[in-house]
Amino acid sequence: MNYKANPEYKHDSPSCTGILITNLGTPDEPTASSVRKYLSEFLSDPRVIELPRYLWWLVLHGIILRTRPSRSAKAYRKIWTESGSPLLSISKKQVLGLQKILTKKIQGPIRIELSMRYGNPSIKSGLKKLQESNANRILILPLYPQYSAATTGSTFDAVTNELKKWRWLPEIRMVNHYHDYPDYIDALKNSIEEYWKHNGRPQKLIFSFHGLPKHYFLAGDPYHCECHKTARLVAEKLKLDQDEWLVTFQSRFGPREWLKPYTDETLISLAESGVKNINIICPGFSADCLETLEEIDIQNREFFIKAGGEKFNYIPALNDDGDHIELLSNIILKHTNGWPEFSKNWDQEKIETELSKSKERAEKSIYNKN
Repeated sequence: MNYKANPEYKHDSPSCTGILITNLGTPDEPTASSVRKYLSEFLSDPRVIELPRYLWWLVLHGIILRTRPSRSAKAYRKIWTESGSPLLSISKKQVLGLQKILTKKIQGPIRIELSMRYGNPSIKSGLKKLQESNANRILILPLYPQYSAATTGSTFDAVTNELKKWRWLPEIRMVNHYHDYPDYIDALKNSIEEYWKHNGRPQKLIFSFHGLPKHYFLAGDPYHCECHKTARLVAEKLKLDQDEWLVTFQSRFGPREWLKPYTDETLISLAESGVKNINIICPGFSADCLETLEEIDIQNREFFIKAGGEKFNYIPALNDDGDHIELLSNIILKHTNGWPEFSKNWDQEKIETELSKSKERAEKSIYNKN
């Protein structure tokens, strides 16, 4: 194998810490062809679909990619903005916010890059930019508060698959989850209370998380438990009674059983039983996207109203809210503890002097052996 070197490297190149912020991804455009390309990459991931590869290849290419892209593209067009995909647009704002706040909190140089597990900007491109910046230490922060092999685990696969091609491997750390991180719980609580201040309290608060096939849970995936813990901790902070909140799971796909209760069926059942006013929040999504803006705030709103409900309010994701950027910066500080750029003893002048001496020694040993 021809291992990839950093073309920008010199012996006096200053190093830095790289932060790779990742999320799931989005099509480049709300068109059937763009969605087909995105879904092909997404649904080909064995972490996402745990079925025999040959059987799934036939289903994916013979059925799903022939029918689903046009329907999904129509859904994407409902939420697309002048800035493009909401997920990508919000993620860029999150990175800018983190760069701004971390610059004030740390001593040395860092480089923050955004990557998507599927689509663009890719994990490969994000890592390449960090390599070119001579990031000898890289923290991977997937914006999935609750761990699942299909999300965080898949991100780890993509990162390591790229790094195994590099000649000089950086020191790597990765944030696996932050589902019970106090700042995250407080940010969700504050977001809900702020929403209620302007819109009033509902009869029910629903915590809707992205679904997962039930057999993933039975195989040991902690996602289900972490979702419930997040919701319980937020409900406790809000001092809610047990009958004032519940957890549901959305976005199921295919005929197999997924984690229950399902969000859409629950909303219909609540409306039919006389519940008129609900709020719904999706704590597993760090940025609003198709699954929150279209599936929840359009599709599921319609289900609830048609079944007899009267007031349906979606509480937005944390997005680039100040509390969210602050908690993400604190997670980064926690997981980069001990790295030089985050040390109070950082001395830029001393480092530059040492790098200059290193270059002189390297040139002398290679070119002037006598």
